[in-house]
Amino acid sequence: MPRFSSIIICSLALLAACDSAGPKFKSTDITGVEYGRTLELTDQNGKPRRLEDFRGKAVVLFFGFTHCPDVCPTTLADVANALKSLGPDAERVQVLFVTVDPERDDPKTLAQYVGAFDPRFLALYGDLAATQRTAKEFKIYFEKRKSGESYTIDHSAQSYVIDPQGRLRLLVRHDRIREDLADDLRTLLR
Repeated sequence: MPRFSSIIICSLALLAACDSAGPKFKSTDITGVEYGRTLELTDQNGKPRRLEDFRGKAVVLFFGFTHCPDVCPTTLADVANALKSLGPDAERVQVLFVTVDPERDDPKTLAQYVGAFDPRFLALYGDLAATQRTAKEFKIYFEKRKSGESYTIDHSAQSYVIDPQGRLRLLVRHDRIREDLADDLRTLLR
């Protein structure tokens, strides 16, 4: 009988360990990936920024450009709505918009653009080399394409969520932000 009791106790301990394996997210959990660890750009106010600057807050990171006709403004509007639904916990989240169009997206344009969605959002920029380094670090694709007399930018549309300890945790598809982001941020901030 003591052996049977030991087996039961060990089984219950294993079940408890499995249940506490970690939080369950709606978005894709990418905890432990070997990318998305560094970022060194400048914000719309001229202040140099690194990921370490935001420790203690969850970070929502999105790459886009201000002349984007659809995905970028929709994504930022959805992120802003997700933050509103968090109530006071929204103060524990920092949204970073990284431009992939440093040619047109100057600090004034970036400030007006992100400020239209939420005054707490920060826009980040760098020269083309810094933008390429950052995009490579986060596995973001972007490419300039001629469009009539001007150009557009094809780019990856996912957002990332970094936890308050500075670890890349989630990949959020742009079409799932409205449904998933607020719940995932609540889970991450617990």
